[in-house]
Amino acid sequence: MTRFATSLFSVLIAATMATSAFTDERKPILLWPAGAPGSTARMSEPEKVDRGNGKCNVTNVHNPSVTPFLPNADVATGTAIIIAPGGGHRVLCLGHEGDALAEWFAEHGIAAYVLRYRLAREEGSSYTVDEHAMADTRRAIRTVRAQAEAEANGINPQRIGILGFSAGGELAALAAMDYDEGDSKATDSIERASCRPDFQVLIYPGSSDRFTVKAGMPPAFIALGANDRPDIALGMANLYLKYKEAAVPCELHIYSNAGHGFGFRPDTTSAAGAWPMRLREWLDDSKLLNK
Repeated sequence: MTRFATSLFSVLIAATMATSAFTDERKPILLWPAGAPGSTARMSEPEKVDRGNGKCNVTNVHNPSVTPFLPNADVATGTAIIIAPGGGHRVLCLGHEGDALAEWFAEHGIAAYVLRYRLAREEGSSYTVDEHAMADTRRAIRTVRAQAEAEANGINPQRIGILGFSAGGELAALAAMDYDEGDSKATDSIERASCRPDFQVLIYPGSSDRFTVKAGMPPAFIALGANDRPDIALGMANLYLKYKEAAVPCELHIYSNAGHGFGFRPDTTSAAGAWPMRLREWLDDSKLLNK
């Protein structure tokens, strides 16, 4: 074998190993390996994925999971964010409200986990938001924290937040409102972990009339468009005032030229499209990115 051929072979082997590592890194982590409560009979059904024109819409979720996007060790901050995509509880919009943002977080040193939760309003669904989607959300927080506590994976178990878009924003807000510190007597080690998010990120969340505020809640970052529907454009402004009154740290961004669903698109040039940078600055200011 010539020197050139040997070098080329080495490059191809290295590329293959890198691709394999990348693929393994993206392998979904099942929240309940033996099946989620209320879904064991359908846990083997494949998800349905609709791709095209930059979209990736997922339905038929019966075995909820989180897909990790982990930063390189040299840029890792120790902070992790669980991303709950939107879609009206009918579909998961993983394109502009999931995977692309998770990749951006990983590039900026933040571990991201994209949540596939059960859909309460998908046609024919027997699930509910409060019983099933919220169980998936809390289990996702417990799973990431339990791993951080048990493994040397570089994630600080006290810096795990929840981010949600639209319907996923409802889940994120509810998770920050109602949580527990885990069941110390549980045989399942994941159930022994707390499901309290250390911070919450609400991006044009729906159902704001359900949100309540009390002292001691996790700090919040909120972003939305002024042209969104009233329960968001006005509802989140009112929620900010409630956070302020309860002394819960909160940062609010209202973009005057944006509506609903702007999400995250890497090639955007709009002010609303730059909200992840504002979030990263807020995390930095809040001492949540210190290595």
